[in-house]
Amino acid sequence: MDIALRTVVPKPLEGNYSSESIWGKDIDFKAGHYYLVKASSGKGKSTLIAYLFGTRSDYSGSVLLDGKETKSFSLNDWSALRKESIAIVFQDLRLFDHMSAFENIIIKQQLTKTVSDEAIQAMAKQLGIDHLLGKPVKYLSMGQQQRVALIRALVQPFKWLLLDEPFSHLDAENTLKMEALIKEVCERNGAGLILTSLGNGSSLNIHSEVLI
Repeated sequence: MDIALRTVVPKPLEGNYSSESIWGKDIDFKAGHYYLVKASSGKGKSTLIAYLFGTRSDYSGSVLLDGKETKSFSLNDWSALRKESIAIVFQDLRLFDHMSAFENIIIKQQLTKTVSDEAIQAMAKQLGIDHLLGKPVKYLSMGQQQRVALIRALVQPFKWLLLDEPFSHLDAENTLKMEALIKEVCERNGAGLILTSLGNGSSLNIHSEVLI
């Protein structure tokens, strides 16, 4: 599934964006490729992710999924895409504080039954949080919560993984662990990746970097 932007400009940014940015241009994200989207705060990284996930549509131009204009999609269309084709880690994570880490993870798993409980345990161990799965997420650090949110995204089928500053609360060692797991699951799914960052690089095999 290819993603394309055709002269997309967020309405809040009309007339107020850099000529070097992706806004107002034709941009293609090819299936199976990894993209790093870099910008300082307030330039529209989270806005782009929201457009691709269908939670915002306040823009001019067109966002296309496999050539289809996403503004024509129904709620059922988006629901199917989010269940089967597009996984996401939001910048604000959107975890349920009163639920345990494991309960947050299996919300998606219960919908698709893609990954076993044992596989979830293995992912958690790989990221060093297997001993925390039974704890309510409100008692976890932000870095630990980011790892929970990533596992939740990885336990569903997906053709694209959208990650909005997913390493912001992690040290270098834990960032590398997360990147290794991301690469492993994306390769297994044959999936593409769009990763936003304030400007840091990545050990992932990025095919292209774009600026906002």
